Amino acid sequence: MLIWARQIKAARCLVGWQQFELAVAAGVGIATIRRIERMTGAINAQFETVEKIRRALEGAGVQFIGEPSPGVCLRPK
Repeated sequence: MLIWARQIKAARCLVGWQQFELAVAAGVGIATIRRIERMTGAINAQFETVEKIRRALEGAGVQFIGEPSPGVCLRPK
């Protein structure tokens, strides 16, 4: 599934993480998180980087919703 930049920021806010917390959880640099969150549309980054971020957020309970209306939701634990 294609993940949009706005979904990353929305997901991070949904779980209550700061940018540095997502960076640590995903094992990427904070500059990477900042750069991705400034993007519009689809994420222009290495596939592996996006996957690390996606896995970290999904591990925190986020579910990514695809087309036609991309979004995020928090799964109840």
